[in-house]
Amino acid sequence: MSYLKHICSLSLFCFISFTGFSQTVQSTQIDSLVAKTLGLNNTVGMAIAIVKDGNVVHSKGYGLKSIETKEDVDEHTLFSIASNSKAFTGAALAILVDEGKLSWDDKVVDYIPEFKMYNDYVTANFTITDLLTHRSGLGLGAGDLMIFPDGGDYTIDDIIKSFQYQTPTSAFRTKYDYDNLLYLVAGEVVYRVSGTSWADFIQTRIFDPLAMTTAKPLLNRIPAQANVAMPHSSYNNEIKVLEPYDGGDLVGAAGGINASVNDLTKWMLVQLNKGKYGDSLSKTLFSETVQKQMWSPITMTGYNMYGDGRRDNHFSAYGLGWKISDVKGKIMLSHTGGITGMLSRTMLIPELNLGIVVLTNTDPGSYAFYSVSETLLDMYLGLDKKDWVTELHAYSKAQEQDGDKVTKAVWDTVKANKKTKIDFKTYTGTYNDPWFGDITVTEKNGALWFTCKRSPKLNGQMYFYKATTFAVKWEFTGMPCDAFATFHLNEEGQAIGIKMKGISPNIDFSFDFQDLNLTRVD
Repeated sequence: MSYLKHICSLSLFCFISFTGFSQTVQSTQIDSLVAKTLGLNNTVGMAIAIVKDGNVVHSKGYGLKSIETKEDVDEHTLFSIASNSKAFTGAALAILVDEGKLSWDDKVVDYIPEFKMYNDYVTANFTITDLLTHRSGLGLGAGDLMIFPDGGDYTIDDIIKSFQYQTPTSAFRTKYDYDNLLYLVAGEVVYRVSGTSWADFIQTRIFDPLAMTTAKPLLNRIPAQANVAMPHSSYNNEIKVLEPYDGGDLVGAAGGINASVNDLTKWMLVQLNKGKYGDSLSKTLFSETVQKQMWSPITMTGYNMYGDGRRDNHFSAYGLGWKISDVKGKIMLSHTGGITGMLSRTMLIPELNLGIVVLTNTDPGSYAFYSVSETLLDMYLGLDKKDWVTELHAYSKAQEQDGDKVTKAVWDTVKANKKTKIDFKTYTGTYNDPWFGDITVTEKNGALWFTCKRSPKLNGQMYFYKATTFAVKWEFTGMPCDAFATFHLNEEGQAIGIKMKGISPNIDFSFDFQDLNLTRVD
């Protein structure tokens, strides 16, 4: 179903074959692309901006801010940009480097003495660079249950203390595994060095100078009645409005920023102008020296000596808040963002003096944010036609169907075993994980219930699955995240511990149930 009341035609996008990098992409071409994308993908709203050769050549909203209000998205509509916020955190630290207040190689413990990793060597040698480059040795999304879903009572002190209790999955600085919590520590470094909170620093040192007039570093700073896109879910072909993710002051440095594409044109231009902005580029936000450092590959994520695919991609890496790769002999800086009901992507190709940003308010929306940005990139690279929209729509649906098969089989097993006699006393009690805190398993109305004391949205009924494993159906439905809970019993048949993992293969990595080590304490 399409919610695009102002787009009458879902005409197919007409590609033009180019031979070089100098072509111009017309707004009418983008409009046609978006019409096809939103119509096919159950994506409610989208905004796109492009800067080229120092000018804003496209800045426009499409679709709806909400299926309930039916208000249109425009170029000033605020979206959560999620992990695209990480580049702003890198820039905040770069500004402090320019001012001589810290160095990228400084040790974190020099600014946060209580910071402690999983062993003494890593603790003593962990640098500011390490905070930003996803090479800590911890696994993908380690500890993210402290911030996903929102609504928990964890503080930055809890985050700082959590790493000592996490189990590494690789040796320090040897492997890329995306990490959110260490960016929160980076935000705390900004505070301890500057004396200004991360949010205030981003507002006064970046947003205000660049005239990003509607952008806000945190959801709770957006004024009432502001022009804001609401998040939506499109799982199971059902569009529904979600509550915005609100991680409070805690999550800002990893993913807290809300901005419009109009705001983000200013951000892309200062990046492409090597830190310069203002009339005749007379002002400096950060130096070209620190920009080169932010844009330098540090943690490798992929390599192909002979070039991979139609864009001749040879490598991919992560720098200081940016993903770095090559396309057709050009360096590309990019990042994606994903949070409850919101997906986004930013791409910069400095040698083409080109920046593209796509914001959407629907998850997964058949990856519309990605298919549109990929198509626009192809156009500017002069590549032959590739129907990213249809291809990623099909991929998304196949992925969703595969996940549905797995989850259906689980709940079919639950249904088949619903008459199994369960001794609730075997399982009820309080269990503790040293970084996540206490959870309780209680009997309520003839059923077992799982409750996280510090993350109240993770509360749900436990259904017998097999042996000592239960399937937990959370009351939180903003994202699919139901989980298995397997109890470990002692020789007396009493539960003494719980291990968990997500049920669906498509569960977001931030629901890192597998990292919990829950031990019975009462």
